[in-house]
Amino acid sequence: MCPVSITWHLLRGAGALALIALAALLSSAHPWIAPPAVIGALLLRGCPMCWLVGLLERLSARKAAPASEATSQRG
Repeated sequence: MCPVSITWHLLRGAGALALIALAALLSSAHPWIAPPAVIGALLLRGCPMCWLVGLLERLSARKAAPASEATSQRG
């Protein structure tokens, strides 16, 4: 697993959401505004569902890490 914090993962998601929303809201008035949507998709590193699954994996890994450390110290 990549050693990136959950905070960074959430910030990446918030930035992507803001860029995609900006592109969706302004695309009818300004068609050249579509590049922020592409940048937003790149920030998500795939689809929104993949981003969500990555977040859940990070949360479960963080939760499991202290338990595994406590078990290894007892042995």
